[in-house]
Amino acid sequence: MLDRARDAGHRPSVIDLDAYFARIGYHGPRSATLETLNAIASAHVQAIPFENLDVLLGRGIELEPSAVERKLVHGRRGGYCFEQNSLLLAVLGDLGFEVHPLSARVRYQRPRAFTPARTHLFVRVELDESWLVDVGVGAMSLTCAIRLDTADVQATPHEPRRIVREGKLLYHQVRLGDDWNDVCEFTLEEMPPIDREVANWFTSAHPASHFKNRLLVARALPDGRRLTLLDRELTVRERDGRAEHRTIESPDELLAVLAAEFGLAFAPGTRFTCEALDWA
Repeated sequence: MLDRARDAGHRPSVIDLDAYFARIGYHGPRSATLETLNAIASAHVQAIPFENLDVLLGRGIELEPSAVERKLVHGRRGGYCFEQNSLLLAVLGDLGFEVHPLSARVRYQRPRAFTPARTHLFVRVELDESWLVDVGVGAMSLTCAIRLDTADVQATPHEPRRIVREGKLLYHQVRLGDDWNDVCEFTLEEMPPIDREVANWFTSAHPASHFKNRLLVARALPDGRRLTLLDRELTVRERDGRAEHRTIESPDELLAVLAAEFGLAFAPGTRFTCEALDWA
């Protein structure tokens, strides 16, 4: 996979861009501009859900561009950060953007005293200034790029965001209601392929990984709301953090919700294995 864009006219594309744009419903320009970047990020998180379902089915998570394209684009599935942002890295590189893979620790709903593993991948894009995009952080996925080099509050099509610096650490934060919440912590350290492979293994296979112990599916809605499925609870959240919840009552209802709300089709009788889904 390309981490830094080269002249798109002198190399073949890594991703089938026509198929990708059809998958996300994007019909706009393909020039390497901020407007294009924002439009792709918005379309991506609405069309390709964040999900860890293959982990619960005991399937391996492959990060080669061909495997990610096969699953998320042609297979019409979703994935988590290493799949989602790997796909975005390749797409943006093919379009001629200068892109860099960054590593982070996800901190949403985790206290500062706790140190999570550095198992998150997101994307830095260099245009006239530095921008961050992240289509792989679940219900907190960005629906547009945000500026890196400012502490100002930044509007997005969904929730307000900001980047704050504390010593050597940077925090991407989201405002829900009146409160600012950490999304992730980072240092601008890049994440080469070998680090992604190691972190991907931990995330998908280690017993302590929270993706082994809960079901999580999320996507953004075009009206500024978020749709999230956590184990048996389906939540629709407004921009300001207000939410409505619904409990899923059976494994067959779960399959129906995955198909109807997230476009994820599984064979009848499919069962996802984790403690929270012990339907008995």
